[in-house]
Amino acid sequence: MTIPKEQASAASEAVLDKIAAIVGPNHVLTGAKEMQPHLKELRDRYHGKAAAIVLPGSTAEVSEVMKIAHKEKIPVVPQSGNTGLVGGQVPFDTGEEIVLSLKRLNQIRAIDTSSNTMTVEAGCILETIQTAAQDAGRLFPLSLGAEGSCMIGGNIATNAGGTAVLAYGNTRELTLGLEVVLADGRIWDGLRALRKDNTGYDLKDLFIGSEGTLGIVTAAIIKLFPLPRAKATALIAMPTPADALELLGMARDAVGPALTAFEFIPRIGLDFVINHAPAVRDPFNEDHPWYVLMEFSSGVEDSLDEIMETILAAGYEAGHISDAVPAKSEADSIAFWRIRMLMSEVQRHEGGSIKHDIAVPVAKVPQFIREATALVQELVPGCRPVPFGHLGDGNVHFNISQPVGADKQDFLAQWERVADAVHKLTLSMGGTISAEHGIGRMKRDLLAQTKSKVEMDMMRAVKKALDPKGILNPGKVL
Repeated sequence: MTIPKEQASAASEAVLDKIAAIVGPNHVLTGAKEMQPHLKELRDRYHGKAAAIVLPGSTAEVSEVMKIAHKEKIPVVPQSGNTGLVGGQVPFDTGEEIVLSLKRLNQIRAIDTSSNTMTVEAGCILETIQTAAQDAGRLFPLSLGAEGSCMIGGNIATNAGGTAVLAYGNTRELTLGLEVVLADGRIWDGLRALRKDNTGYDLKDLFIGSEGTLGIVTAAIIKLFPLPRAKATALIAMPTPADALELLGMARDAVGPALTAFEFIPRIGLDFVINHAPAVRDPFNEDHPWYVLMEFSSGVEDSLDEIMETILAAGYEAGHISDAVPAKSEADSIAFWRIRMLMSEVQRHEGGSIKHDIAVPVAKVPQFIREATALVQELVPGCRPVPFGHLGDGNVHFNISQPVGADKQDFLAQWERVADAVHKLTLSMGGTISAEHGIGRMKRDLLAQTKSKVEMDMMRAVKKALDPKGILNPGKVL
């Protein structure tokens, strides 16, 4: 996929000089070495070229840069922490685009504990926001493996999910207002902290999940919550994903909204973490096929440990649980969560990995895992499926590690064939090919398989209305 020539013109030296006059000459990068970190993504699957990397320091500077880009028809790729997994933040290889990095917009503008909101700029690192909320006696619940480097602008642009969606929702549910620079440089000030506002279309929802194709998010008002005063965590072993589904129902019936996490892990995933992550030990004395990391939390001083024990005992009695290790301290809880958060990272030590971010109705997760595993093992004999993720919201990261001893590149060359089969199975179950990672470059051509013609026409109409010259992240999503 390349940028249509009629939509793009290269940024000339004169144009880059104009941009440098706005953001400062030190914030327009054109050297190969200094640009390189912005031109590839974490998995090393997508690489590109750019006329320059531009780092504005304010919303006003973003606006002025976009006015120039709009006038000159220069394509712009917005980029935050560059942790995206579908190539949406990486330019193509034409060298026509400029990458607009938002990392200098990194201020927390305000914290309001009365309204439980925080106003943050797009370049704020997620972990920094979490810490600031905690220091103010509040919780910002968005949590994912890349939280030490991903930025809130990218989280908003991809409608990031993570481990707390079960209780708090994804980024869309956590966002009250936005500040957005449009393709022509106009600034939409939608920074409103209102919980109720029925004055026309909810414009912010157009930009959340749009992956920088409709506008550039420069700031947001996000929701905060009371810090949990009580928490109970357990790592639980069980025979099958169907048993995990039964336990999920038992936990929901028992504690309702206090069930804040329900993550499933296969034995092979635990083995990978133990083998490749320093200081991680197996919490159990023997191997089990499947595990669940379950956590309760509450804003009041509830006896959650006692409730956890009651549910575990009921699970044992019903035959859904083989063993369980409740966390006896915060250190235990952190250790359990470390296992879960390392699941993706450690797979690279096992060679090539073909990855899928799908979701199916929660009740169909066990069926999907069973059928998808059989499907890919038939397609690639000896491959090692590593399905894990967020059982409570139906999101399965169906990753497949290469057969032991296989050639990595030969295995990865089968990505499209394997992904096509997995996605067809997903869609047949009423699922989606992208649960939380977005569309980007990787899944652009698959989007029409998941949307009706009416939906595609509506999306293209919105794109045309907000970006008539097609300069915002062209070739992504649509």
